[in-house]
Amino acid sequence: MKKVAVILGSDSDLPTLRPAFDTLTQLGVEFEAHILSAHRTPDEAAAFASGARAAGFGVIIAAAGKAAHLAGALAARTTLPVIGVPLKASDLDGLDALLSTVQMPSGIPVATVAINGAANAAILASQIVAVAEPELARRLDDARASMRAGVLAKDDALRQELKGKPDD
Repeated sequence: MKKVAVILGSDSDLPTLRPAFDTLTQLGVEFEAHILSAHRTPDEAAAFASGARAAGFGVIIAAAGKAAHLAGALAARTTLPVIGVPLKASDLDGLDALLSTVQMPSGIPVATVAINGAANAAILASQIVAVAEPELARRLDDARASMRAGVLAKDDALRQELKGKPDD
């Protein structure tokens, strides 16, 4: 199975990315996490992206705030899918990072999830890997079924709670 790379722009991003680590672990997807900066370690970031396919990766998740160039800088060096996670790291509440991540030039796409959307990035990366991995696809189906059951249980609990209440 292809691995997923999770690249953080800074160690301060770690708490926001933990849901991605947890989700990948729960789904049984092998991953590596690294701290690389598009601005402070551009050569190392470029080398990682350029060698990612040969190193067994199938998808790269890149998380950064403010100018958020990391996902685009990595995407420029690989044809692997890159998923950007814009982070809420400035006075603009992540809108700057969202726009920096989503506004890529034609030919160098970056899939972009919600601000601080690390768990969804992990799910999307898993879905990409699952195209060639039926067992992972089954685990993703099971996770969806579990979410469905959870919502239906909450719906039932709400209806039961309100059943005994008088109408206004």
